[in-house]
Amino acid sequence: MESNERREALRQAWRSTNGQGFERSRAKLRADGGATDVLLDTLIVASNRQPYRHQWADDTMSESKFESLKEGNPSALSISVDEPTGGLTAGLDPVMRATGGTWIAWGDGNADRVVTDEDDCVAVPPDADDQYTLRRLWLSDEAVDGYYAGLSNRVLWPLCHDRPDLVSFRPTDLAWYRRVNRQFAAAIRTHATPNAGIWIQDYHLGLVPSYLVDELPPGTTLGVFWHIPWPTPDVYESCPFGRELLVGLLGADVLGFHLESYATRFLECVDRFVPSAQIDRSERAIRHDGTATKLVASPMGVDTANYERRARAGNRARWESLCERYGIDPTCHIGIGVDRLDYTKGIPERLEALEQFFENHPDWRGSFTFVQKATPSRTGIPAYDRLGDRVRRRVERLQARFGTDTWQPVVYTEDILPVEDLVALYRRADLAIVSSLCDGMNLVAQEFVASSVDDDGVLVLGTDVGAAEVLGPHALLVDPTDTPQFADRIHDALTMSTSEVRSRMRAMRQVVTAHRLEAWMGEQLEYLAQNPLQSGRRPKNHSSDRWHIPDNIDQ
Repeated sequence: MESNERREALRQAWRSTNGQGFERSRAKLRADGGATDVLLDTLIVASNRQPYRHQWADDTMSESKFESLKEGNPSALSISVDEPTGGLTAGLDPVMRATGGTWIAWGDGNADRVVTDEDDCVAVPPDADDQYTLRRLWLSDEAVDGYYAGLSNRVLWPLCHDRPDLVSFRPTDLAWYRRVNRQFAAAIRTHATPNAGIWIQDYHLGLVPSYLVDELPPGTTLGVFWHIPWPTPDVYESCPFGRELLVGLLGADVLGFHLESYATRFLECVDRFVPSAQIDRSERAIRHDGTATKLVASPMGVDTANYERRARAGNRARWESLCERYGIDPTCHIGIGVDRLDYTKGIPERLEALEQFFENHPDWRGSFTFVQKATPSRTGIPAYDRLGDRVRRRVERLQARFGTDTWQPVVYTEDILPVEDLVALYRRADLAIVSSLCDGMNLVAQEFVASSVDDDGVLVLGTDVGAAEVLGPHALLVDPTDTPQFADRIHDALTMSTSEVRSRMRAMRQVVTAHRLEAWMGEQLEYLAQNPLQSGRRPKNHSSDRWHIPDNIDQ
């Protein structure tokens, strides 16, 4: 980490070369005339990941560059900006730009501190007229290991994806989770104003609502969206801080899930583990300790227009370039899978089904190739490292059994692919497989459908993927743990009549368009604006004693 002297020199250099943008940042923050660093009637979003990341262009800041900056030569400063590419981040960005709100997130870019002001804020997007404020929080390596890699991804992630056997709990991780959640809560309080909407994202910040009890201005609505599945009470029972998390989430006015079934499970968990709560199942409402929480369920979509536009703008040269790069025979039928390298995604089971498919149908050897794009994730966590090794060995086994000098049964890559390449693969694919063992929604299924502008692809969809609730009637559903059935579904997809393929895809495209990201986003913002239970925020005398947690990280 840079010393204070280095950081201030870099900051001054950045301001000297980006003065206009910096002044816009200050203007955004001082919208009330300079008295306080908040915006009125605004939207405040809090998430673990940030929408924009600033990085040194060459990933280094050498001593020679630093000395050059000190001597007044700002040209040595070269910073690049990573912009949102998909999902919630890309969907919320235009909303934030329209409202001029504030987004609070962990600043994990190596040049993030340089471009922020003394209040740890920066205006984004760079060089745009419709900017909003990005407030960055700084986390130590120990905090990231405990809060993010530890409690969030070694406890909550496996627990919510029906893998309690993979839960690895360390008491210090919970202490860090509490501490970082308090840090987010403090930042929210700084920016919250009367009639603001506060929208907290996902399982990393599950205790934040509890730390905001009694702390928000009048008229403020506090919402949380839980993007991953919610487990059954029998699974949730093994959560090491189960009641604390439930009561923490009940500090929100609105709690959103992708599916009705997840909301129902949450109600069941509250009923079992927080018996003092009053539950109205017909209204999906919970009252507890002076607060009222409305549960809502709405499946998240994708930016369909963007994927359609990219698909139609694609050209054959891009597809041919992909074939040359990865050794794909362009005359083959193509299947595709796009996943993070995560044990919830069912990649080993998918590869096992492909092996049985090629074994059962030798006539498809040499004429069908499956392209598996896997993005390494959470490396350093043993369960993820073991999974990566298992997947790579399975691919090697398939190639050894069936591959030839001129044909690969599976093309496997962990490369970072630009969106244009992914869309080209989606459009060219005869089938896509989304076969997670358990998944909150999975936007890949919808991306594939939105990109299939020729209506000529088949979606093979796992029954426990959230998207199955939306697309299930028109996809080929499969139990990914039933290998013979899975192999048969792959064959069914490849031999389906053209008329049925088109009929199914057209129906799915209508569904995906109706559930597009913009519609989902509008629905969530409406929930925030309505303040559904009219709870009037927190009662003045509401007790928050139960949220007093020692700062001592060892406790």
